[in-house]
Amino acid sequence: MNDLKNFLSETEYQNLINDIQIIHTKKPLIHSITNYVAINFSANALLSIGASPVMSRAPEEVAQMASYADALVLNLGTPEEQSLKAMLIAGKAANEKGIPVIYDPVAVGATSFRREFNRKLLNSVRVSIIRGNASEILALCDEHKITTGVDTFDQGEIAVEGAKALALKLHSVIIISGKTDYITNGKEVKCVNLGADIMSKVTAMGCTIDGIVAAFAAINQNLFKAAYNAMTLCGYAGQTAAAKSKGNGSMMINFLDELYLITTNY
Repeated sequence: MNDLKNFLSETEYQNLINDIQIIHTKKPLIHSITNYVAINFSANALLSIGASPVMSRAPEEVAQMASYADALVLNLGTPEEQSLKAMLIAGKAANEKGIPVIYDPVAVGATSFRREFNRKLLNSVRVSIIRGNASEILALCDEHKITTGVDTFDQGEIAVEGAKALALKLHSVIIISGKTDYITNGKEVKCVNLGADIMSKVTAMGCTIDGIVAAFAAINQNLFKAAYNAMTLCGYAGQTAAAKSKGNGSMMINFLDELYLITTNY
């Protein structure tokens, strides 16, 4: 953690440590309706930082499950009738309870099916934080923008102005993930210049980060700071893990290990 002080001000560093301590103390329950590729990785990442995961997606129980949770993750990665129905039910239940909803609009611009559900979700559920790559955020800003899938071909800085406007419109915090991560509440913009290129070679890395963001949002009412702290932790864990990894297989394991080591040895 001493190396992390080189990237943060003293105040930022202390804010991050405070959030990590609270997560370990409160062990927030994070309810994730995420894609099949991400379920195991996301659950292990939450356990690594001291949070508690639940991955329920059955429409029959998600309202009750969300009512127990401290934050909710909705991920558009593998959309199907059951999971989309569950997202709407859980999202409304989370709104009723007043817990943060983190939304990942995976490949939202790729198909009309995804775009249509995205409109329905954003019209039905108040989302607290949206995390996506630049192409996904641009697609949210422009419903007519077509993208090919989950990979981004846009640079993060191109999406910043649109993200600021979107944050003000939705009263949300927007995270643009990429080589540089940008976080905005519409008024302020902060950058995280950490991480490593190999993170993009690990399936569900971004979806897993959704859960980390949710854990910080669960214990910090300042969602802008919560998002910044979560992205800082993930970027630093990714950077330190990459230095020890031989390829993307070991990178996945090392990322989980680094999350655990960083959040238990502060």
